[in-house]
Amino acid sequence: IPDLTLNEGEGDEGLHDNKPFVDSLLESLIYIADAEQLHCTRTSLVAGLPLVENKVTPEIYIRAARRIGLTTQVVQRSLSEISGLVLPSVLILNDNDALVLTSIDSERGIAQVFYPCDKKRREFNFDELDQIYTGMAIYSVPEPSFDSYIESPSESYEGNWFWRIIKSSKSIYRDVLIASFVVNLFVLASPLFVMNVYDRVVPNNAVETLWVLAIGVIVLYIFDFILKSLRIYFIEVAGKKSDVLMSTFIFERVLNAKFEEHPRSVGAFASQFRDFEQVRNFITSATITAFVDLPFVFLFLLVVYYIGGPIVWVPTVAIPLILIYSFLVDKSLKNYIAHSFAASAQKNATLVESLSNLEAVKVLGAEGKILREWDKSVGKIAFWGLKSRVLSSSATSFASFVQHLASVFTVVVGVYAIANNNLTQGALIASVILVGRSIGPLAQASSLIVNYYQSKLALESLDAIVNKPQERNKKSRYIQKSELNGKIEFRGVSFIYPDEKNSALTNLNFKIEVGERVAFIGRIGSGKSTVQKLILNLFSANSGSVLVDNVDVSQIDPADLRSHIGYISQDSTLFFGSIRDNIQYGQAIVDDEDMLKVSEISGINDFVNSHEQGFERQVGERGELLSGGQRQSINLARGLVGDPSFFIFDEPTNSMDNTSEAKFLERIKPVVQDKTLILVTHKMSLLALVDRVIVIDNGKIVADGEKNSVIDALKKGQLNVS
Repeated sequence: IPDLTLNEGEGDEGLHDNKPFVDSLLESLIYIADAEQLHCTRTSLVAGLPLVENKVTPEIYIRAARRIGLTTQVVQRSLSEISGLVLPSVLILNDNDALVLTSIDSERGIAQVFYPCDKKRREFNFDELDQIYTGMAIYSVPEPSFDSYIESPSESYEGNWFWRIIKSSKSIYRDVLIASFVVNLFVLASPLFVMNVYDRVVPNNAVETLWVLAIGVIVLYIFDFILKSLRIYFIEVAGKKSDVLMSTFIFERVLNAKFEEHPRSVGAFASQFRDFEQVRNFITSATITAFVDLPFVFLFLLVVYYIGGPIVWVPTVAIPLILIYSFLVDKSLKNYIAHSFAASAQKNATLVESLSNLEAVKVLGAEGKILREWDKSVGKIAFWGLKSRVLSSSATSFASFVQHLASVFTVVVGVYAIANNNLTQGALIASVILVGRSIGPLAQASSLIVNYYQSKLALESLDAIVNKPQERNKKSRYIQKSELNGKIEFRGVSFIYPDEKNSALTNLNFKIEVGERVAFIGRIGSGKSTVQKLILNLFSANSGSVLVDNVDVSQIDPADLRSHIGYISQDSTLFFGSIRDNIQYGQAIVDDEDMLKVSEISGINDFVNSHEQGFERQVGERGELLSGGQRQSINLARGLVGDPSFFIFDEPTNSMDNTSEAKFLERIKPVVQDKTLILVTHKMSLLALVDRVIVIDNGKIVADGEKNSVIDALKKGQLNVS
C-alpha cells in the first residue's frame, strides 16, 4: 500500500509501514459490531469458518457477519457514490487489506476512516484514498429484531432452506423460462410449415413460396439451437451455484450441530449426507427442462384446437390416462425407493465401519461376518432397485403406448374431418405433429419419476440434517469474556446420555478454585469423562448448572470456551497430514517457537529429530504411520499449544511407556503449576500432578479431599465403592 499524506496531527507513518499480522477484515467486522452494539469475540466470529491463510475474505466476512445478526452486501461503488446512510462500511483495499469508512463529505471530498492495523482514526481526501481503494465496499445492517412479546419468524430450516438457495438463482431461472417459452413457440414452426406446404405450395406449385418458407424455418431452427444450448448452459450455471451454496450450508450445519446429535453410525450418516448428490444431479441436469416444458402442453392443445378442431379431443383424453397411470404407480414406487435408500445406508455403514477397523476385522477373523452384512445390503439394494426400475419403466412404456395410440386416433379423426370438408390434409399432418409434441413432455416426465422421488427422499433426509439443534443459538446473546481463569463449579448436575435410561451423573456438586489441580478417579463408567464433556459443553446437563468463572457454560460461546481450555483426550485422534499440521490443527496461528516448546514438553522432539522429514513427516490416515506413543505425544502437544487458561487431561499418557511418561510428568509440572488442572486417570503415577482427589462412583461423589488422605482411605477400604 503506498504512503498516504496525512492531515496535520495524524502522524507521519504510512499505512504499510511495519504492519504486524492483523486480519483487517476481521477487525473491521469487530469495529462495526461494536458500533451496532452487537457483542462478540474474534474467536466466536471465525470459529469453524474456512479461513484463507488464517484471514477472513469478503466471502467469509458475509458468513461471519450473519452469525451476529448483520446482513451484508458486497457492492461496487466509488467513494462519491457511497451515502452516509450506509456508514460505517468496509472498504476493500489493495493487497487484501481493508479499513472502515466512518464518515464521508462528498462535497469537500473528505473521508474519515478507522484503520484496523493500528486502530487509529484518520482523515483523507478522495484522491489519496482512491490510490488504494479497489472500488469494492461491504455494506452491513442489523437484521430485524423482535421483542420477546412479539412472535418472531420461525428459524426452522425445514424445507425453506432449499428453496431459499434456489431463489438466489431466480434471475437465471427467469431467463430459462423465457428461453423455454421462445423455444416452444419455435416448435410450432415445423407443423405450420408442413401445413402450408401441403395446403398452398403443392396445389399451386408455388416454388418461390416454398423457398421463402424453408429459409424462414431454417432461420428459426438456428435460433432454436442457440436458445436450447443457452438454456442448458443457464441451468447448469444455476445448478453449480446452488450446488456450492447448498453443500457449504449443509456441511456447516453438520459441523455446528450439538455433539449430542452426532450420528450413531458414521457410515449411514455419510450415505445420508451423500444423498445431497441426488438433489444436486436433479437440479443441475438438463432433464429439468422436461418439467419446464410441461406448462406449454396447454399452448400446443390450443393450437391443435385452432387448426384441427375436434382432433384436440384425442390428446385431451390421452393426457389424463398417462397422469392416472402415473398416480397409480406413485405410492408403490415411493416405497421401493425408500427401501433402496435404507439398504444403501446400511451398505455404506458396513463399508466405513469395516475399513475404519480393518486391523480388528483381520485379527478377529471377522471377514465372513462383514461379507454377510455386505451381501445382505447389496441384495436388498438389487431387489428394491429392480422393483423401482421395472415400475418406473412401466410408466414410461405406458406413456409411449398412449402416445402411439394418440397418433393413430388423430389420423382416424382427421380422415373423418377431411371427408366432411372440415379439415385439410396439411392441417391433419400438422395436427399429428402437434399432438405428439403435446404428449411428449408427459412421456418424458414419466421417465423422471424415479429421479424425482429419489431427490424428494434425499431432500427429506437433508432436512433432518439441517434441522439438527445447533451449538450456537441465533437468539442467544452470549456473555463475552476476554479470558477465563478456570474456576469450575457443578451445582446439582444430573445427566443422562441420549437414548440411555440410566443416569451418568446424579446431583453432582463440587467446586474447583482457580489454580487448583484436581484428579477424578473411579471405576470404568463411573462418570469421570462425562464431567469433562459437560465442562467442554459437548453435552448439556439435564438439570443443575455447570459454571466456569461463575458463568453457566451455556451462556458462553462454545468456541470461546474451548479456545481457553487445553484438552487432552484419552483417544489420540490424528488427521491426515504432517506432524506440524496436527500440532497446529484448529489453531489460527502457531509460531514455531510455541510449537517447539510444546513439542519438547510432550516428547515429540524425541522422535522428530531422528527423522529426516522432521515436523513435515506424514502421520497417515488416523495417524496409522506412527506408534501409539507417538500419536499420544502429538495429542499432548495439541492440547498444550496456545497457552490455554486451564487444562483438562483424560488419561494423557495411556499409550506411553514408563520412561516417556516420567519425562512428560517432569516437563508438564511447571506448565500446570499455577493453572487449574482437571485430571482423569487410573494411574497412580499421574496423581503427582494434583493436590486434590475426587472419587466418583455410579455418577455420584463418594470422596473429595486432599490427595494423600483420599488415597489412604481407598487403600484401607474406608470408602464405599461398588
